Amino acid sequence: MSKEYKGIVKAWEATVRKSQGFTKKRSHTIFGTMMSATVAHADDEDPSSTTTATTTTQQQKEVLLPNGDFYTGQWLEGLPHGSGKYLWTDGCMYCGEWQKGKTTGKGRFTWPSGASYEGDFKVGYMDGIGTYTGSSGDTYKGCWVMNLKHGQGIQNYATGDCYDGEWKKGLQDGHGKYQWKSGTNYVGEWNGGIMNGNGVMNFEDGNRYDGNWEDGFPKGNGTYRWADGGYYVGVWSKGEAKERSGTYYTAGSQEAEEGSEWDQQELFLGESLSACKISVTEVASIYPSQKACYVPGSDAGSFKQMKAHSYDGNSSAADGRLSNYSMSSWEGSDSGVGGGFDGEGEESYYGYTNVNENLNKLRLQPAKKQGETISKGHKNYELMLNLQLGIRHSVGRPGPPLTSLDLKSSAFDPREKVWTKFPPEGSKYTVPHQSCEFRWKDYCPLVFRTLRKLFNVDPADYMISICGDDALRELSSPGKSGSFFYLTNDDRYMIKTMKKAEVKVLIRMLPAYYNHVRQFENTLVTKYFGLHCVKLTGPNQKKVRFIIMGNLFNTEYAIHRRFDLKGSSHGRITCKPESEIDASTTLKDLDLNYLFRLQRVWYQEFCRQVDRDCELLEQERVMDYSLLVGIHFRESFHRADIPTPPRTSGARTPRGGAPRLSKAEIDKLVLDPSRWASIKLGMNMPARVEKTVRRDGETQLVGEPTGELYQVILTFGIIDILQDYDISKKLEHAYKSMQYDPTSISAVDPKQYSRRFRDFIFKVFVEES
Repeated sequence: MSKEYKGIVKAWEATVRKSQGFTKKRSHTIFGTMMSATVAHADDEDPSSTTTATTTTQQQKEVLLPNGDFYTGQWLEGLPHGSGKYLWTDGCMYCGEWQKGKTTGKGRFTWPSGASYEGDFKVGYMDGIGTYTGSSGDTYKGCWVMNLKHGQGIQNYATGDCYDGEWKKGLQDGHGKYQWKSGTNYVGEWNGGIMNGNGVMNFEDGNRYDGNWEDGFPKGNGTYRWADGGYYVGVWSKGEAKERSGTYYTAGSQEAEEGSEWDQQELFLGESLSACKISVTEVASIYPSQKACYVPGSDAGSFKQMKAHSYDGNSSAADGRLSNYSMSSWEGSDSGVGGGFDGEGEESYYGYTNVNENLNKLRLQPAKKQGETISKGHKNYELMLNLQLGIRHSVGRPGPPLTSLDLKSSAFDPREKVWTKFPPEGSKYTVPHQSCEFRWKDYCPLVFRTLRKLFNVDPADYMISICGDDALRELSSPGKSGSFFYLTNDDRYMIKTMKKAEVKVLIRMLPAYYNHVRQFENTLVTKYFGLHCVKLTGPNQKKVRFIIMGNLFNTEYAIHRRFDLKGSSHGRITCKPESEIDASTTLKDLDLNYLFRLQRVWYQEFCRQVDRDCELLEQERVMDYSLLVGIHFRESFHRADIPTPPRTSGARTPRGGAPRLSKAEIDKLVLDPSRWASIKLGMNMPARVEKTVRRDGETQLVGEPTGELYQVILTFGIIDILQDYDISKKLEHAYKSMQYDPTSISAVDPKQYSRRFRDFIFKVFVEES
């Protein structure tokens, strides 16, 4: 090693000690290992002077960077590649496997605090199986997804407590066992890091509670048993006394003794339960994915060859340094941190492909605001006013507080509806208005009020969205069923007019629907918030029934392509010229030219949830539903000189140019671990799509994969779930079966429809390899 180079290394050590207070002993330990290796000088330009690694082009390098970082290890085409060690000036260090400049494979990351992670990495993220050891003594060993505990894992706390079970997005979620140092343990269901659902608490003194939990406390039906054999059975609540009831049985007795009582509050307020606090896990001060390799001379986010002779200490580090924490590379920014690089042939979180090169072939149009604003003079202006008046009355009407999500069967009774008269001059219960006189009906108001609470809809925000100063927008044309659609100005809610038969189907299936969405928070079925009717006075006595539901595409990401997928082929192609297809066009099964690749954890949850949702719809004898999929491509290009790939067998290719995301939007990117709450099944999901091509002359639903991949954000859900398999659909099936392949038409028996739908969906949604 040259004297000049040794001087540079010593300067690096001094910089680290000065900036982070590193001890002399620690610095010598780190560099002792490095300097003993047989390596080439960073300024050796002659390949023959370097030590050859696994290939003739791979070299062993020691590189001191102008910002003070240091790398030693295998090198390929100007990038860390193979086995290597990287030290940052703040004291963080990674030692392990690299692929094209990204920590990928087995490795160990250490923090200046003494914390460490050892295990699997994927493009900079702790992802796979690994062990985190905190500076306080906490340890976690198990599954990780994008820096967060996700899957099965064991957490040992510095307090002496231990949790062994399922995790989701960094919190206990699913089934698990928590063991306190005192000897008490809880075995059961968790939600968001809190005991929630059915579970058993075994106390250190031998007592035991077996029953339902909510927000960390007994709630609902449960039994408390004492070590001596006595027990108490009842309905539990930490709240008001009127919500609590129960019976105490003495040891060995099968019948409650007269005057034998016990107060539940003894458990809530006593030492046994109050001592059962869930320990807080240590959080990393900075994630490995937030630490990037220094990239000198980066003008497009790509690595340049690092040469020592250019590191004279006079160059500005700001000219080429990557931000320590920026997720913008996922969206085509010039930064290269957070899971991908911008530039030709760089990698992404899901694998190493020329995704950016492929995206150059897309020309994406920005989605325009859909629909026509309903202003004064519009034919449906008065109907909109009536709707807004009715919603304001329904939601603002005083009612008893919702203390529980448990509803009596009477709440779902089809006769459970409220009529209100709205004269223009106003009444005791309604305000004066400028519209015509009308009557307003609320169907099952308590059920839909509870659904809004279940879906975390704030009543004030709900009213502002629908009844605020901004008018609704009417979509340009009715759907196939003849129903009209309206959107709120903030795009949060969609209002659809309904036929009487559809209302009957929804009322019939409402109990099953309510229980389903309550049980499965990741359900993909449409979210319903209210069912109403406006009856106009006058000669025609016209009735307009409508449902308020969530707008699936209310997302911060522009939807560049949308598909409505049923799994049938007859008539399932968009009859539009290529020039008229844009971001607002809803394409169909025979237009689909992609496979959707989901990461393993999401794919497994997706399959489970589709099965659950289809079982509900099959049991309720409904069919003709579809999976609506929206695709946001993560790159934006203005490449008018690149021709649009030819259309093949009904396949469509995105066109146009999409605007680059703003800084504010980039800061909200879903791949920032702090934004994980915005990623849910079917909402803001990072994924890849692979281009497919159908062979000429074939009507196959799923094309052949081409290996052409794109980074995307996916939004999807199951819509149109109110079509009963009634006599009209049976006749349609019989008529079309005589002309076409019965398996290709949409109108089929609900059981057959469910099976075909799932078979198709599980072919176009696949697990990321």
